[in-house]
Amino acid sequence: MDLGSVPLPTGGFTIGKKFDFEAGHRLPGLPPDHKCARQHGHSYEVEVVLTAPALEGPGFVTDFGALAPFKEFLDTQLDHRNLHEILPFEPTSERLAQFLAGWFIQNLQPSMPGRLAAVLVRETMSSWARFDVEGR
Repeated sequence: MDLGSVPLPTGGFTIGKKFDFEAGHRLPGLPPDHKCARQHGHSYEVEVVLTAPALEGPGFVTDFGALAPFKEFLDTQLDHRNLHEILPFEPTSERLAQFLAGWFIQNLQPSMPGRLAAVLVRETMSSWARFDVEGR
């Protein structure tokens, strides 16, 4: 088979990269008898999803190496911290996903070809929240 004869369909491209950090939190806005109102912790997994209508040389949406500052931010600012003490909002996974999307757009988006489409925050193997960036 001539592999050069395989037609390349039109469409967009999407990539994702996962990161992790450990942190504690509580949600003081919940009733005192709710388990999440008490101090507890998670092994958070954060996934960023980027899209592009075309690839940049040599064939990337965004070089995965360009995402290293995001991991550095997670490690230096959120890892092994009490999130309710450092974040300016009640640290639900939904709000954390939105916040991380905002940080990413403000700090990394201007210098990379791919566009952030979504941020997914997983606090357990079976529980996650996703923030989809509008217009992306």
